[in-house]
Amino acid sequence: MYAIVDIKGKQFKVEKNQTLDVPKLNEKVGSKIEFDKILLTSDKGKVSTKSSMKVVAKVLSHEIDDKVIVFKMKRRKGYQKKNGHKQQFTTIQIQDLKAAKKTTTAKKTTVKKKTEENKD
Repeated sequence: MYAIVDIKGKQFKVEKNQTLDVPKLNEKVGSKIEFDKILLTSDKGKVSTKSSMKVVAKVLSHEIDDKVIVFKMKRRKGYQKKNGHKQQFTTIQIQDLKAAKKTTTAKKTTVKKKTEENKD
C-alpha cells in the first residue's frame, strides 16, 4: 500500500516505515505529524484518487543540505558574482497510513404535513 502526499507544495510517494527528507517543517523532533492532503492511494492494485486517508509521520531530525554554489558571469563585461546556499530540510519517518474518521453530521429533516382548511 502506498500513497502520493502533498507536503509543503511537493509531492512524495510514501509507504509505511519509509524515511523521507521533506522541506523544513516547524515541528519539534520526536513529535508526530498528520498529513491529510492525499492525492492518490493504491491498495493491492486498486488505485483511487478520492480517498479519506491520513498519513502519520514522526519527525526524526532537522538538517541542512550541502552547499550549492551559484555562479553568474557575463562574458566580456567584467561581471562575476558567486553565491552559496544551504537548504534546510526535515527528516521524517512514515509511521502509518490510516483511514480518516468520517465525520458525518446527520441532519434530521422533519416533514410537516400541511393541513388544508376547507374554505367555504
